[in-house]
Amino acid sequence: MPVEITWWGHATCTVEDSHTRVLTDPLFARRLAHLRRRRGAVPPPGARRADAALVSHLHADHLHLPSLALLAPGTRLLVPRGARRAVPGLRRLAHLEVSEVAPGEVLTVGGLAVRVVSARHDGRRLPLGRHRSPALGYVVEGEARTYFAGDTGLFDTMAKEVGPVDVALLPVGGWGPYLGEGHLDAARAAEALARLEARSAVPVHYGTYWPIGLDAVRPHEFHSPGDEFVRRAAEQAPGVPVHRLGHGESVRLEDPL
Repeated sequence: MPVEITWWGHATCTVEDSHTRVLTDPLFARRLAHLRRRRGAVPPPGARRADAALVSHLHADHLHLPSLALLAPGTRLLVPRGARRAVPGLRRLAHLEVSEVAPGEVLTVGGLAVRVVSARHDGRRLPLGRHRSPALGYVVEGEARTYFAGDTGLFDTMAKEVGPVDVALLPVGGWGPYLGEGHLDAARAAEALARLEARSAVPVHYGTYWPIGLDAVRPHEFHSPGDEFVRRAAEQAPGVPVHRLGHGESVRLEDPL
């Protein structure tokens, strides 16, 4: 069967593979604290349907409790080890099957193996989090091998830990005019794509949320990362197709292996 990937905006994607649906970093909000959704509609109710949801780290735009509360009873939720201590609100999500995971673990979800890998990013629940949890990436293995990087910077063992993949879901931007340490911009994401030797890529984590009142501050940082990644990827990983999706759009990998 073809593998289908849908980008809903920010870091939220659905990966459908081997009759199993996996959702990444669910965020279904029109507004989150100082952030406003400036492009793309809030994902429809059907986007909440998944066999499992993967949370990459504890920041509120990736582990968003109100969005997780909308998931159907029985949905499996993978979160970084220590998340329930750092984010007590997770304990109220009694309708979900919550598992804390760390790099190196492999779990079975339906017809898929979900392999947990490292990321280079601040894993605390900011701005006041004291407890550290690892930031994670995930490799979803079924008919295809799909890498969801979460939020990460480049790191030396990235290619070795992730291994060969058919498609890489790579963050290429952010939600503000400046990216701090532990992030990929379009140029660094293209370098990651080259290191990974992925067969294709989908840019994510850009062009969705922007701080309220900053519409006129470096607006190209909001609009341009997707196109910039396409350009940079052509230079650093020539011949690797980049699927630049609009919000709610999907790509099918007809013959991923």
